[in-house]
Amino acid sequence: MKILNVVGARPNFMKIAPLMAEYRRRGGIEAILVHTGQHYDQAMSRLFFGELEIPEPDLNLEVGSGSHAAQTAEIMKRFEPVVIDHKPDVVVVVGDVNSTIACGLVAAKLGIKLAHVEAGLRSFDRSMPEEINRILTDSISDLLFCTEQSGIDNLLREGVPEHKMHLVGNVMIDTLLKNQAKAQQSAILDRLSLSGRRYAALTLHRPANVDDPEVFGRILDALDVICTDMPVIFPVHPRTRARLDGTAAGQRVRRMAQLVLIEPLGYLDFLRLMSSASVVLTDSGGIQEETTILNVPCLTLRENTERPVTVSYGSNQIVGHDYEQITLGYRKVVNATDGGSRIPPLWDGRAAQRIVDILHRSK
Repeated sequence: MKILNVVGARPNFMKIAPLMAEYRRRGGIEAILVHTGQHYDQAMSRLFFGELEIPEPDLNLEVGSGSHAAQTAEIMKRFEPVVIDHKPDVVVVVGDVNSTIACGLVAAKLGIKLAHVEAGLRSFDRSMPEEINRILTDSISDLLFCTEQSGIDNLLREGVPEHKMHLVGNVMIDTLLKNQAKAQQSAILDRLSLSGRRYAALTLHRPANVDDPEVFGRILDALDVICTDMPVIFPVHPRTRARLDGTAAGQRVRRMAQLVLIEPLGYLDFLRLMSSASVVLTDSGGIQEETTILNVPCLTLRENTERPVTVSYGSNQIVGHDYEQITLGYRKVVNATDGGSRIPPLWDGRAAQRIVDILHRSK
């Protein structure tokens, strides 16, 4: 069986790693890995591939950055001859980045079976480019692999035939559980002079949060309060760094004594940083899932989440970008006495096995 697997951006690496490992374990599968180069930092990509034991991509399309339309079109143009040349039995796309929909469209138009890993998630906010990518990819996929029951429910409401969808668990959690012990050996806390449970971790990159000075200002108001209690460790996304350079927000951030700006971290260092934090503040989807498994309180700096199981099962709170809600959520976290999280169904480290079982049966 020949399976063409697509990654395009850093969040995809954690999702493809357990699948590539499962293909190797099974045998009898020719697994081709294509990196579109949608987001490409050579040093960080090499670090992630090494840490997660992902084989080097068979092909790198080297698309690079661009507007959503230009990038999607360029990925399609470069991916089409790959599919024609390799004639795979199935194309597997993961997540919700531009590479996901672009390569999915190519496969569907060429009549190749398309499988979407992490299907059915919905924020119900179409101002998010990722939401458009999710909806469109699901609508053209033949196999829809869902991480949580909300994914199944959403697809049913959208009229997707039930036989196409499969609740399999979460490949992100496969990766976390496999690497949890290894991450504990990371020296990141020593390098930053941190002690466990006495700091917060922050990630912030979504345009809705960092492009609007007023919104960004309200988040910084709340961080001012948190920084009076404990250090806030902030690995700065390249997009966010560009919004800080030479701006009033950037000047303000650099005056906050306990807001510690660092370069983006590799997977193992960041997993270690999260696992020992008092609280994680984020606008990322995947981090909501990871903190659920780690039983670390998470404050999501968005008005919605496409991963509602992290709220119903985990310790995730949706606090938006309102100063009052963020600080209220923070106070609730630091004064909490209960354990918080439960483990969502099938988040047991075996999602990749279930997916490959179904792919094999579907040939």
